[in-house]
Amino acid sequence: MSQATVGKWGNNLAIRVPLEIARASGLSDGERVEIETVDGDIIIRRPTVRAGRRREAEAAAAEIVGESKRYSLRGISIRDLIDEGRRG
Repeated sequence: MSQATVGKWGNNLAIRVPLEIARASGLSDGERVEIETVDGDIIIRRPTVRAGRRREAEAAAAEIVGESKRYSLRGISIRDLIDEGRRG
């Protein structure tokens, strides 16, 4: 795990990203990132990566929906299957 020091940059605070982290994440000089806090933690995300993951998830969902049409549940609802699974 790498560490960084928070410093002042004008009226803002800045964190320098260690080179090994930048290389491992593919981050490059001048690239824009999204920053948010979740439960007091700081999350830094590359928007292009997020968009790519969303496209991959949408493609996977479309494939699942497409494949599901090939199979029949023989009139059994998803709720029935879930309840049956809980009964073991």
